[in-house]
Amino acid sequence: MARVYNFSAGPAVLPEEVLREAAEEMLDYRGTGMSVMEMSHRSKPYETIIHEAEADLRELMNIPDNYKVLFLQGGASQQFAMIPMNLMKNKVADYIVTGQWAKKAFQEAKIYGTANKIASSEDKTFSYIPDCSDLPVSEDADYVYICENNTIYGTKFKTLPNTKGKPLVADVSSCFLSEPVDVSKYGLIYGGVQKNVGPAGVVIVIIREDLITEDTLPGTPTMLKYKIHADNESLYNTPPAYGIYICGKVFKWLKKLGGLEAMKELNEKKAAVLYDYLDESKLFKGTVVKEDRSLMNVPFVTGDEELDAKFVKEAKAAGFENLKGHRSVGGMRASIYNAMPIEGVQKLVEFMKDFEARNFK
Repeated sequence: MARVYNFSAGPAVLPEEVLREAAEEMLDYRGTGMSVMEMSHRSKPYETIIHEAEADLRELMNIPDNYKVLFLQGGASQQFAMIPMNLMKNKVADYIVTGQWAKKAFQEAKIYGTANKIASSEDKTFSYIPDCSDLPVSEDADYVYICENNTIYGTKFKTLPNTKGKPLVADVSSCFLSEPVDVSKYGLIYGGVQKNVGPAGVVIVIIREDLITEDTLPGTPTMLKYKIHADNESLYNTPPAYGIYICGKVFKWLKKLGGLEAMKELNEKKAAVLYDYLDESKLFKGTVVKEDRSLMNVPFVTGDEELDAKFVKEAKAAGFENLKGHRSVGGMRASIYNAMPIEGVQKLVEFMKDFEARNFK
């Protein structure tokens, strides 16, 4: 069976080269006589895997020395609680709500203190990013929180909010490693890896050292303290070992391609193929204001639910998988992460043109 073009929002497409390499090493990782799946996380070969993965990520993102890189479990959703448990010293935090995941993080933070919604784009179904140049940032806020790329709605912060000196916390799950990033602008930046980096089960947290303290909220479980994981170099307990190994391979793949500058260029080209067609199509329409469009997640509709369903069904039969939009918004969505080849997007557009010719009345 040939591989399909997988437009899933996550777990998502991985580089074929990485999958082939992992397949070759499945039964015997570099002469150890065992798979990485079977290997003790305390063994020398595994220590090399996790340390190399961190070193490669630091190089790719140019992570300053005063930031720790943590490979954790629980997905991005566990960070919704872990962030306030560790950072809410004054029990106040400001949230910018630009989609479902930011909304969930905001609601979770309310459990631990005062969470203020200081901006939102909910009034127009999260189809734009609000102006964040002069927000009512709370004087005693411990941090300002954003979800930088909105997987469901296809929006992206092109300019980071003015946090008026407060640490910026950002969920970058669906734009992780898609373009260069200035880590020093964030107090904490994190992402679930199952969209752009690896298999589900790993979340990577990059946190400034001054934010890692013993002083967590009362009742914070040991496993949910950043300090525990930082002090133990992500090996306090058994980590998601195989997932981290695959992430490490993806980091090497990105370095080989020329790093994040080269990736951004590729992603812009790829996204332009789809957006340019959507802008001229008589049948399909993009749902996001132009200036806030994501390079990673592209939602679109025909305006007719039955026609949307017909498109998804016919696309699947033609080898284009997972184009159905999120259940909360309907329509279609093409997630075109780093590992989606440009031919996949070109072929999708050809298919869309053909569908339009046959169905536009």
